[in-house]
Parts: sequence; structure tokens; C-alpha cells
Amino acid sequence: MNITAKSIGIAMLSSAFALSAAGQALPDSPAPLPAQSQPPGFVTPVAASTPTPTAVQQLLAFKDSDIKFNLRDLMEILRDRRHEGWVLAAYPDPKTGHPLIGAGFSLDLPERAHPQPDQLNPHAFIEPSSAELWQAAGLDSDRLQSILDQFDNRAASWSKRTFRRKINSLAPQISDDDANQLLRVAAIQAAINAKGYCRAFDSLTASQQMALSQLVYQMGVNLQHFSQFLDLMNDYSSKVEAAAAVPSHSDLATDPEYWKTVQQSLVQSQWARLYRIRAVAVIAMLDPHYADEPGAAERRVGAMLRPAVVHRRLRHSSAARQIASNAGPSGVPHSRLRTTRSKAHHRGKQNV
Repeated sequence: MNITAKSIGIAMLSSAFALSAAGQALPDSPAPLPAQSQPPGFVTPVAASTPTPTAVQQLLAFKDSDIKFNLRDLMEILRDRRHEGWVLAAYPDPKTGHPLIGAGFSLDLPERAHPQPDQLNPHAFIEPSSAELWQAAGLDSDRLQSILDQFDNRAASWSKRTFRRKINSLAPQISDDDANQLLRVAAIQAAINAKGYCRAFDSLTASQQMALSQLVYQMGVNLQHFSQFLDLMNDYSSKVEAAAAVPSHSDLATDPEYWKTVQQSLVQSQWARLYRIRAVAVIAMLDPHYADEPGAAERRVGAMLRPAVVHRRLRHSSAARQIASNAGPSGVPHSRLRTTRSKAHHRGKQNV
């Protein structure tokens, strides 16, 4: 027994020296001990790997403390008719024709890859499929397929104009509670992805975080095309870090001129002109003093933002009204009357 114990002790001591030497060499991955030097009953440890959480897991792990604004406040804004609206049956997106429900929740999006191009931003984007978001909301997947089938049948038999006209009369396919659950997970996804677009998201005010989350909710991956706006937002991140090292540096979080430049980058976009009412509300939230005077902040943005110019063909009736407004008492346009009188006067001179 003493001989056996002594042999085991020698083997374990040899193993300890081997491990110490390996630690000093700092290999990329330590190799397991040779079989002959392992003591009886030794089990080679398996390197633990931390699995990347799925998009659904990230959504379910969300905490209210992850953001400064109240998620319910954002949901109420998105439900408003001036923003997304509230429809309890599948209806076509005005631009793409894809099915939406509730507050603009997309029903048929596939899972998409959305790599993080900013190496300085540790936050990854999540782009789960509509089916995964539906699952995260706790709804039955068979029900989703039934709604999609009914939407396809209607889209095949109705024109886009007819479908849009019937939206308010469609029978509900989900309840208010179901739509709220879908809106909640979609709003959480927007807030998570807003962090992916802005390095300094946690340093923004509550209203600024909400504004960026709204932009992500409405535009999705298309927000990446607003490069000037995103560059300014991330330039703010760099300046915040520089300001932390220089205590006397002005606080950009409350610098009205800086944030006016950020707002102006959105005011000049086609999105702002096409969705003017909504854009005014969202862009105003970027004002660092929005919480103090939201109405004044919206008026300032409204003064910067001009309505979209809509070019329409001049119809016959419009042209006729224009001619009539320029006509004299006889119904003949003033320009023609002047020409006729001039010719008559010239002929009169010749006859004299």
C-alpha cells in the first residue's frame, strides 16, 4: 500500500511540474496530460464554452433598467394613429405590400444577418424572424400560419386599393393583449438595436433613447443608410469619452447647438418630408431639453421642416380654372385681350 501511494504521489508531482511549465509558456490551448502521467481516476476536463444567446433569449432577458425611458410610453406612441396605428387583422404595408398587424408588426420577415461594422461598438444587432418574435410573444405558431394564409388569399382576390379600403372593417385575428405582446417584443428589439447603432446610447437622455428606438422600429435595417446622422451620433460618443478626461470640457449632452446639427441631418432627409407629423415628434425628442418643454421643441423642429412637395398632373378642370381666373369679363384671357386690342389699334392706325 505504501509503495502504491508513493508511486501515485510521484506521478501527481510530475503532473504539477508539467502544468507549471505549460502555464509559463502560455500556449493557445493547453494540451491534456499524457495518459501515462495521469493518476488513477483522472478525467480530462473539457474546456467550457459560453454559447451565444439566441435572439429570443436576448429579448426575454431584457430588463426595464436596460433603458432610461419607459417602454410602455414608447408602446403608447407607436400605437397612435400618427405613428404606426392599431389594426388587429393582417393588412398590407403601404410600400412593400408585406403583411403587418397590430402596430405595424411584420408577419413574414425571415431571420437576417446584420453584422456590426463599428469595431468600437460592443453591442450586436439582433434580427430574428417574424416567427421567432411571434414565439417570444408567447403566441401559437400555427395561428401565425393561419393568418398568413388568409392574408395571401385576400391579397390574391383584392387589389391593393380595395385591401387598404377594407382595413378598418376586417374582423380581428388577434386580441388587444396579443397585439400588445407583439408590440412589446418588437419595441425591445428596436431598443437593443438602437444600442448597436449608437455607442453612447447609455449616455443619452431618456427622450433621445426613445427617439432612436422609434427610428429603428420604423426603419429597421434601413436606418444604416442615414450615415450622416449615425456619424454625428457616434461622434458624440467619441467626444463624451474625450470630455471625461478633461473636466472643464463643455457637456455635449446639454449642448443645444450640437444637437441642432444632429436634428438637421434628419430634417433634410426624404423620410422627414414624407412623414412630417411623425418626424417632427421624433426629431424633437433629440433636443437635450425636450423633457422640460416638449411643445417648444416640436415647434422648433416644425419651423425647420417644410412639407413635402407633391407633383401632380394638371388636369383639364384645374387648367380651366386657372384660365378662368386670368380671364377678363368676356371670358377671354387678359393676355389674349391685350393682344387683340393691340392688333386692332395697329390696324386703326393703318386705316387713318
